[in-house]
Formats: sequence, C-alpha cells, structure tokens
Amino acid sequence: MSVVKFIISRLILLVLSIYIIYIGYIYFYQAEMVFVANKLPQDYKFEFNQKFEELSIPSYDGVKLNGLLFKVENPKGLIFYLHGNAGSLDTWGNNSEIYTNLGYDVFFLDYRGFGKSDGKIENQGQVFRDALCVFDYLNFNDHYKKKIIIGYSIGTGIAANLASNRKNDILILQAPYYNFIEFSATRVPFFPDFMKKFEFETDKYIKEIKSPVYIFHGKNDRLISIENSFKLKKLFKNKDSLFVLENQDHVGINDNNDFQKKINKLLK
Repeated sequence: MSVVKFIISRLILLVLSIYIIYIGYIYFYQAEMVFVANKLPQDYKFEFNQKFEELSIPSYDGVKLNGLLFKVENPKGLIFYLHGNAGSLDTWGNNSEIYTNLGYDVFFLDYRGFGKSDGKIENQGQVFRDALCVFDYLNFNDHYKKKIIIGYSIGTGIAANLASNRKNDILILQAPYYNFIEFSATRVPFFPDFMKKFEFETDKYIKEIKSPVYIFHGKNDRLISIENSFKLKKLFKNKDSLFVLENQDHVGINDNNDFQKKINKLLK
C-alpha cells in the first residue's frame, strides 16, 4: 500500500469513527436535547396573584404529573396549555391571567421530569400518552362544555396530536414547526431520521383535526422560522387562520399586544 493510500484510509477511518460517536451521542441524549427539563423541589410553593389548584395526576404508567389549574367563577370552558421545551410551571404559570381574564379555567402541565413532575421523558409516545391521560382526567364526565388546547413551540406538536385524538373546540398553536423530523435536521445534520425518537408530525395531525386551528407566529422568529407556519397554512380547512405577529421573535408571544387583542376576539 502506498503512503497516500494509507493516509486516505486512515482519514476515512477517522471520519467514520467521529461520525459513529456523533450518531451515538445524539441517539442516547436526544431526549435531553429536545426537552431541557427544569426541576423544582417537591416542597416548592407556587405563588401567583390569583386562585389556583395544584394537581398531581397519575399517567398511564403511574408516574405523577404536576399541573396548575387556575380557576374562575362560572368558567366558559377549559384552556389546556402545553408549554415549550424549557422552564416549568413557576414561570409558565405567570401567563394564566391572560386567559382567566377571558373567563376560562386554564391548566398548565409540566411534562415528566419538569418542575415537580416525576419520571423522565424517553420517547414521543410517552409524551403523547401523558397529555391524553391528563386531558381525560380534567374532562372526566364532560366537566367542561368548551375545551381549548394551546401549544407553544415544542408543545405545538403535542397539542396537535392531542387535538386529533380528543374532542375539542379550538386548537391554538404558538410558533409551531411543520414537523419535528424536518426541523431537527437543521439542528443535528446528518443524523438519520429513523433514529429520531421525536417526530411530532404536526403536518399529519392537522389534517385530522375537525376544530378550528389558529396559528400565531412571530415574523422575526429565528428559532422556528415562520416558513413552518406558511407550510402548515397550505393544509388549512376553511375555518383555520394564521396570524403573523410583527416584530415578534420566538419568546414571549403570550405578552404580545397583538396576540392578546386577537385572542380576546377569538375566545370572548
């Protein structure tokens, strides 16, 4: 073997070794990369400026999931909120007044491993089943006449799946991705799709949703480009709508004045 061939073969072996290490690392740590869990001690005391009930709800496998139910007198219905991939109820709960002021009870769920929720996220099916179990728990015996599902960022795929499997009146998606397989390719290039544990195929779920779908997306979103919502718009039913929020990036949609004005009209 010539020196050149030897060097080339060694370089190929080195590149393959690095690639295998890269693939292995992402495969085993992808859950932690997708869901950046923020833990809270079990004795943590939530404090908010309005009435709420802290709930510990058993999922399909007995894992206890923590949630906050902010309540109003004579609620018009329930808003079921699935938050983004970081933070926990101590911060996400601060968004409650936006929705309770409209006359709805609002429930925020911490995914397993987040906040005071037990367990650890390992795959997509687990997350979907958790959302279904908690939604059914809150709506036992049709406790609420009107049911609205909201998802933010990573929560949009979970919310869309839930809305495709359970009766609801409105689905609201804040900064959604078209599907997570496609989106994640921009974050972990050259990682095979068949090895991804989280697909979150919003584009497929949205076709099965019978309720109106309202999407809100910041025009300046650099994390999840608004092009994702433009692609989802092509799958809309007649009653569905996309609202573009000017001068809005990925974070803080709930605080956006235009969002609040529009949500007032949609829910009041």
